Amino acid sequence: MNYDKAYALAREIKASEEYRAYAAQQAKVASDPDARRMLEDFRQRQAGVELRRLKGESISQEELEQLQRLFETINLHGEIRQLFACEQRLIQLMQDIQRIIAEPFAELLGSPKS
Repeated sequence: MNYDKAYALAREIKASEEYRAYAAQQAKVASDPDARRMLEDFRQRQAGVELRRLKGESISQEELEQLQRLFETINLHGEIRQLFACEQRLIQLMQDIQRIIAEPFAELLGSPKS
């Protein structure tokens, strides 16, 4: 198999509007110490909750509500809100590409198309 097309796809992703917009917005947030600190704190708490969930530990409703309130609070910051919007578009692009690439494997394994 020739990997040239895979490398071309990687270059296309890097050149995509979704990728470039996310990278630019990420740099804006990184250059704002308050926004960077708020986002890092949120991501750290979010990752902690997810790790505990993956370990099978229970997450209290109160913890989930606190995380939701924190998300709502940092989402009031314009640069962070824009970063989240860019992130959603980039995630959608990645999911679309993954779905397309997975089609031949689903066919091979007899899985129904999604």
